[in-house]
Amino acid sequence: MRNVVILAGGAGTRLWPMTRDDRPKQVLPLAAGESLLRVAYNRLRGLVEPEHIYVCTVGAYGDVVRKELPELGEHNIIGEPARRDTANAVALASAVVARNDPDAVVAFVGSDHLISPEDEFRAAIVSGFEVVEQRPRSLVTFGIEPTHPHTGLGYIERGAPIDGTKAYVVDRFREKPDRATAEEYLATGRFWWNSGMFVWRAETVLSVFDALLPESATNLRQVASVWDTRSRDATLEEIYPNLRKISVDYAVMEPASQGKVDADVVVVPMPVHWLDVGSWAALAGTYDADACGNRTDGTTLSCLLDSHDNIIVTDDPDHLIAAVGLRAHIIVHTQDVTMVCPLADGERVKDLVAQVQSDHADKYL
Repeated sequence: MRNVVILAGGAGTRLWPMTRDDRPKQVLPLAAGESLLRVAYNRLRGLVEPEHIYVCTVGAYGDVVRKELPELGEHNIIGEPARRDTANAVALASAVVARNDPDAVVAFVGSDHLISPEDEFRAAIVSGFEVVEQRPRSLVTFGIEPTHPHTGLGYIERGAPIDGTKAYVVDRFREKPDRATAEEYLATGRFWWNSGMFVWRAETVLSVFDALLPESATNLRQVASVWDTRSRDATLEEIYPNLRKISVDYAVMEPASQGKVDADVVVVPMPVHWLDVGSWAALAGTYDADACGNRTDGTTLSCLLDSHDNIIVTDDPDHLIAAVGLRAHIIVHTQDVTMVCPLADGERVKDLVAQVQSDHADKYL
């Protein structure tokens, strides 16, 4: 049976101070007034039956996820008691889905992407399902054709096409490059952006975990075995926070692509416009710019004199943000925090959040 899991456990700290512990970026109305989570869920219509759509998120976000997706069944929310990175999230979700269906095929998609056209997205996911159904030991990822030499994303180097499918062998995964290297990647025509989306047979990926992360695999199978019992929460709390924290790319996809396990890694092209809404600069790419290159969300009240190429956002439509002679900065205003930083340092907002936590505990998080 085909299933889809929406990964929605990220904190979104680079979008602070709009994001908070009780208000993750997935539920903020960042997509034309809708939340990213709602958009991600709606994008799955027609792919699988609604009862086979799951959301994997941090347990503390359970209530906001239920509020945002009231049609989601209680059993379709997979709550992590702590963040242990994507490897454990996908292994837990795979084990939970497989407990009642050993032949389950599972697609993992993000909750913080803007994707168009959506029919191309769905067609690519279907192609991924078909590859896994034909080749049960394949681990499928999706490649996005790059539109510019992005330095904030990983890349996939594709190899030969696989007969009878729309997939290609993955030659190598590449880390986030510097600009010169990214330009070299684009010039070859062999590189795609790594989308962080996957399809595999649940039991196949669990067997890969048995080989590569045996302790995590054993513990997560134990959690899945009690998932429908009263022991679930206690077992999760005891086991999950102690699992090794590691991404699925490092734990599974890279070693599997190097032939270290009995599974092959393939890539399916996803010919879409794809935006990973992970920072203010990325989000501002969805905003209209004025004649001076300043971008706002359309509701922000601003008065700008001799100011260019700024990103300005407030959650109070009656609050005026005024600036003189400002160049390439980010200003974000909320009821209790105003954050200002150069656009070039936008990725460092995550570090700023850590400093705020150190100085002020969790008061502003």
